[in-house]
Amino acid sequence: MDLLRFSTCGSVDDGKSTLIGRLLYDSKNIFEDQLEAMETSSRKRGDEVVNLALLTDGLKAEREQGITIDVAYRYFATPRRKFIIADTPGHIQYTRNMVTGASTSQLAIVLIDARKGVIEQTRRHSYIVNLLRIGRVVLAVNKMDLVDFDEVIYRRIVAEYREFAAGLQNPMEITAIPLAALHGDNIVDVSDNMSWYGGPTLLEHLESVEVADGIDHEDARFPVQWVIRPQSAEHPDFRGYAGRIAGGRFRRGDRVTALPSGFSSVIKSIHTADGDLEEAFVPLSVALTLEDEIDISRGDMLVSSDNPPQHAQEISAIICWFSEKKLLPRGKYYLRHTTREVQALVTALDYKVNINTLERLEEDVNFSFNDIGRIKIRTSAPLFFDAYGRNRQTGSFILIDAGTNETVAAGMIDG
Repeated sequence: MDLLRFSTCGSVDDGKSTLIGRLLYDSKNIFEDQLEAMETSSRKRGDEVVNLALLTDGLKAEREQGITIDVAYRYFATPRRKFIIADTPGHIQYTRNMVTGASTSQLAIVLIDARKGVIEQTRRHSYIVNLLRIGRVVLAVNKMDLVDFDEVIYRRIVAEYREFAAGLQNPMEITAIPLAALHGDNIVDVSDNMSWYGGPTLLEHLESVEVADGIDHEDARFPVQWVIRPQSAEHPDFRGYAGRIAGGRFRRGDRVTALPSGFSSVIKSIHTADGDLEEAFVPLSVALTLEDEIDISRGDMLVSSDNPPQHAQEISAIICWFSEKKLLPRGKYYLRHTTREVQALVTALDYKVNINTLERLEEDVNFSFNDIGRIKIRTSAPLFFDAYGRNRQTGSFILIDAGTNETVAAGMIDG
């Protein structure tokens, strides 16, 4: 069976955690002790029904406030497919957590409260989903029971969302489904309350949708995390380079180039915890040895000699700004890209995006909390990268405040 990673997005109280709880409950993927714990917690809270959101909202603050703060991952399977779910928060101050949860997803479920329609946080999360190149979106119009399962309201919301999505930079395939997650309408079983809807249930769509894995299978990329040098009697001369393959595949006998030095060699062996391999591919974690002695350390990258990545100290990137401190021109930060960390200077603020209108604001650009836009950066040492649209691993980075060690932005390199 193949694996589908998906995340839930949308504004606070749109029912993301409840939807996941209902999906797991109706598909018989909840253990009896988990159900008993939810029933006990629901009685203590005074809930009229079993609160299925408690399955993913595990933090004390989340249960007290009835919100999602941190990303919760849940795993389940059906006879047709395996799934990894990322339940992401809807509050605006936890947008950074939403980005984290969605960054590895192949599909996004964007929830909308049928009473509220498309609101600013819906647009913000959808814009981020689009930036992350998640090409499949389920538009889940939830809480249809609170609008008497009105088809007109559903159609109006879908039309408004599609109009907004048409203005986004990257194409998305949108599948709209009307839901009432609290009662299980169109989650696993077809709803009797919405006979006017003739499409699939949520689980039917998740089991059958075809999605790309988002992995670059062509460009061989291996960021080095650690140099293994045991210096023991059993392995007196062993020198291996450990890491996780970020793109393509490596075979024993392939010629590779070490960056930034530019020296090349041939792969002598490929080691894993389960034994040696003739070839390894993304996203395996392996240790490579080379025929020649080359000075390689953490932060360097082994790549195919025939297909090297781009390299530059001046890059342009789209960023999501996470800090309450404003981003200023000439601001200095640490930039972490794959296993490499360098000092970085913001040289220009090109524009930021008005989430509601998708207008690019180029005058008086001042990035504050949760703003999205494009900047230019100069680094203290060259970066070896691919465009984010080609390789998520080598095309992304984070910016870190040198004084507080706070992650202040996530970036996607576009040039």
